[in-house]
Amino acid sequence: MKKLFATILLFSTSATIATAADEAARAKRLEWWRDARFGMFIHWGLYAVPEGQWKGQPIAGLGEWIMNRAKIPVAEYELLTKKFNPVKFDADEIVRIAKDAGMKYITITAKHHDGFAMFKSAASKYNIVDATPFRRDVLKELAVACQKGGLKLCFYYSQTQDWYEPDADGNSWDFPDESKKDFGKYLDAKVIPQVRELLTNYGPIGMIWFDTPRRITAEQSERLAALVHELQPQCLVNGRVGHDAGDYDSVGDNQISVGKIKREWETPVTMNDTWGFKRDDNHWKSPAVLIRQLAATSSRGGNYLLNIGPTALGEVPPPTVERLAEVGKWMRANEESIRGTSAGPFPYDQPWGVITQKPGKLYLHVFTWPGTELAFYGLKNKVSGARLLDGGALLKFTQTKRGEVDTLTITLPAAAPDDRNTVIALDIDGAANVDPGVTQQPDGVVRLFSYLGDVRAMGDSKLRLDTRGVTTGWTASGGSIDWTFRVTRPGAFDVEVITSEQKEGRGWDSGQRVSVTSGGQTVAGEITNGGREINPANPYWPYVVSPIGRLNIPKAGEHRLSLKALDIPTGQRFGLTVVSVRLVPVK
Repeated sequence: MKKLFATILLFSTSATIATAADEAARAKRLEWWRDARFGMFIHWGLYAVPEGQWKGQPIAGLGEWIMNRAKIPVAEYELLTKKFNPVKFDADEIVRIAKDAGMKYITITAKHHDGFAMFKSAASKYNIVDATPFRRDVLKELAVACQKGGLKLCFYYSQTQDWYEPDADGNSWDFPDESKKDFGKYLDAKVIPQVRELLTNYGPIGMIWFDTPRRITAEQSERLAALVHELQPQCLVNGRVGHDAGDYDSVGDNQISVGKIKREWETPVTMNDTWGFKRDDNHWKSPAVLIRQLAATSSRGGNYLLNIGPTALGEVPPPTVERLAEVGKWMRANEESIRGTSAGPFPYDQPWGVITQKPGKLYLHVFTWPGTELAFYGLKNKVSGARLLDGGALLKFTQTKRGEVDTLTITLPAAAPDDRNTVIALDIDGAANVDPGVTQQPDGVVRLFSYLGDVRAMGDSKLRLDTRGVTTGWTASGGSIDWTFRVTRPGAFDVEVITSEQKEGRGWDSGQRVSVTSGGQTVAGEITNGGREINPANPYWPYVVSPIGRLNIPKAGEHRLSLKALDIPTGQRFGLTVVSVRLVPVK
């Protein structure tokens, strides 16, 4: 029995050591990536040729998904190879654009879901060198340019979807019989050899960016991750390899995570509505939105991977170049507040913007200029200096107590020096020490975000939070969210429930009856469109304001509030998509 116990202890200790060693290796791989915070995504392939149209008709959806959306047979789609001749591709120019924007890495689609490789591959002749008149390996040229420019080169690779191959996922029009598909065969014949080529033929690679882990098993995901680390131990694997086998997490497209984030993360973001080039997609995000999204992502400890979609000739569209140039100007003045920073010390955004930090420093990213004074609560550190990061002008400030709340008040210019994002740098004594509790803000409003509450599903409700911190699956009556918060200025408050439309406003359900209870008082009302609001850092998901009623909070101090779903009409597709409950003081 003693011998058996000793053997169990030995295996247990070895496993612990191995886990610690794996985590140390992962942390080492992530060092450059944590510091970078900002990278360029490039979606480019055969799908740039049709420019979002097929046989004279515009095809809805993402440009790089045109083969899937139009159900184009392989025999027809592969004819695009004869037209793909990107003679204006200039790897050095793309690297220059990325560097000037303040980006530190480039991730390019080595193979997207259409199965076409943008590199010379012995595993498949369906590639840019063997199948097109261009006959050049763009990844090799980009590798040389990145080495010269000091940027990390990373490769996107679609490991499960490949609409060209009968054994892969995604093509139901050419290969409809799922029972005949042998995914393991496809993995061995194409994926593994091509990943090996990418990590063997192009020098040091920063990351392999896998995508859409559909039918892949945990063992297969782990096998891919292990292959990457075997061939290049310092190469990262993103979260979409599947089954938590990656080095960090990849959140949903165009989403910025909030709440209890378990580990490092990255968000991929489009500059307009699509990833691959579409001639009719002119819905460009403004430089202000891009700058704010970069700051918001950094403030939550994430990396911002901003996409460009070159044309079939290899040119970067002018609106893309113009916007990246504007982001670059802002970065040159404010880079200190992004590069090498960590998430802000508060678990919520401020009414005026977001915060990033470094040891001994806080950076206040002010999106909404509050006037001649900015006050915020909860910072316990002594502040020794405040300045505008762009230009270095010193700002006057005071630190006081408002009741039990530590308050910092900064005197500001009457107008914002940069109305997109003005950064104020604070010198603080030691590591940031804050009160993380939800507190009534200096503007008098109490903001109770869903991700800061206790979310409880009941009955048939499948209530949960998405990566944006918004409730999803709340399509049946029952369920609640409960919060604890502090009030410093009691009185009467109008209660508003803020819900989210779907991406780009594509759907929203109303008519749900909810109740809000606090301090023995209950108000009930219906979710209706009382006005729309746009999140300045993420306009893809418009918010809807629903007035519910009025509550009286008679005294300062700690309080509880509960939001409950009294009735949700049957058959709703989206249900109750709660962003927050807002208590607005009655004037």
